[in-house]
Amino acid sequence: MELKAEGLTRKYRNHKALQDVSFIMHEGIYGLLGENGAGKSTLMRILATIDFPTNGKVSYNGKDIFQLGESYRGILGYMPQDYGIYSGFSAVDFLEYMGALKGMKGPELKRKISDVLEIVNLSDVSHKKIKTYSGGMKRRVGIAQAILNDPDILILDEPTAGLDPNERLSFSNFISNLSREKIILLSTHIVSDIEVVANELIIMKKGEVLETGKIEELIGSSREKVWETLLSPDEYDQMKNKRQIVHVKQCGGKMAVRYIGEEYQAGENKEQEPTLEDYYAAIGGRRKNEI
Repeated sequence: MELKAEGLTRKYRNHKALQDVSFIMHEGIYGLLGENGAGKSTLMRILATIDFPTNGKVSYNGKDIFQLGESYRGILGYMPQDYGIYSGFSAVDFLEYMGALKGMKGPELKRKISDVLEIVNLSDVSHKKIKTYSGGMKRRVGIAQAILNDPDILILDEPTAGLDPNERLSFSNFISNLSREKIILLSTHIVSDIEVVANELIIMKKGEVLETGKIEELIGSSREKVWETLLSPDEYDQMKNKRQIVHVKQCGGKMAVRYIGEEYQAGENKEQEPTLEDYYAAIGGRRKNEI
């Protein structure tokens, strides 16, 4: 199974949302990271055939996805960042409607609705109006409709937004179990969610692909470059523009600083095991040609 993007560009009047984006995905979970405006949602909309590239192409197993049409959409599950749910519907009503759009019907559809509602933990409120749901519950309805047709390709844009910690943990476990023989593309601002479930990473900035690769190898490239130190506020003011800061917290009148780069000659520096957050902080501020 292969989903391949080649030279994707998307222009909106004078704005380029995507610029020469290329990558290949096979079975597994891919994390998609990037700041707001990086082009992530535009890319996912094109992969879901909701939007069209100005230039370039996307192919599934060697065939153009836009030429495949319904046969491609039949193996696709998509959850956009912002999606409309008819608030007067119950979850069952909404999933029956979405199932019909996906060409599902009869006993198979009823069984799948029951299964996905159990998976997203909404079975006990499945007949209540969606307008009575919390934000996290509505996100879970969105996840349910995306997986309703047991898709081979699953595209999820900010699926964990609004979920509480337990819901995020359940979602991570579910996605991990689901990923066998599927291509899953997961976009989120919560870097730790990607580190937990994904094997591969695509990082975007200003419409370009900044970096791709196996997460373990990318994180490993930051080894011996991540430090923590304890500084006075004045020392931190002198240091903060000289190193890439990951995070800072107050600690008894001092500043506990996690940073990336050469060891800073102040405070007691302790080398740290790198995380995906460290790696992303290290390259997130650079353009493609500055790496």
